[in-house]
Amino acid sequence: MKLYGLIGYPLSHSFSKGFFAEKFKKEGILDCAYENFPLADIAEFPKLLEQQPTLCGLNVTIPYKEAVLPWVDELSPAAEQIGAVNCIHFHDGKRTGFNTDVTGFKRSLQPLLKPHHTHALILGTGGAAKAVMFVLEALSIPFTVVSRKAQPGVVTYESLDKEVIAAHTIIINTSPLGMYPQTDTAPALPYNAITKHHLLYDLIYNPEKTLFLQQGEAQGAAIKNGHEMLVLQAEASWEIWNEKQ
Repeated sequence: MKLYGLIGYPLSHSFSKGFFAEKFKKEGILDCAYENFPLADIAEFPKLLEQQPTLCGLNVTIPYKEAVLPWVDELSPAAEQIGAVNCIHFHDGKRTGFNTDVTGFKRSLQPLLKPHHTHALILGTGGAAKAVMFVLEALSIPFTVVSRKAQPGVVTYESLDKEVIAAHTIIINTSPLGMYPQTDTAPALPYNAITKHHLLYDLIYNPEKTLFLQQGEAQGAAIKNGHEMLVLQAEASWEIWNEKQ
């Protein structure tokens, strides 16, 4: 039996276990199992490896995408540049870290892009924002990063006027604003400046339509939530785990 799993904390509402259970059942995969491994501290990771010697692969979620780096032997180019890992492949005694958030986001975003989608606003500066930056750079889409606090290379929400919104026809929310249960919150944007030429993408998938997306849709913008990205990053992990078996 090949064992895969998810580390993070807490994992009570994790997507991955249900996704892989359904995948294994639907595809008749009988020799694989996927389990949640909640770790209250990343220092528990070596103990988990001792307890589960048959592990073939792990997904990594909040808050350990960066903290797990000392325990991997190699990094993919994307994971190295971003400085975050959400997928680990165990093979030939080595642990290799990947970032399949990049794959999921890129595969989800590309079909939505139109010729007028030339510049992007990235809302937030966390690990997810770094994955989004990596993809936009790969697609040669210039971007501006927005945060509540002023810092080098980053603008504040207060500086976002109608001209800035008009010039950035892709707006990507990587912050937790609007996530369940705080569904009545949204990034502070001049939403009345959004038009039918805009694409609003929210990495949040619960609720299905955040206040950020609702307000963009009301202005005629194209909208997309993070569910497909989540599915695609999980499928990318599965591809990685099986490509060298």
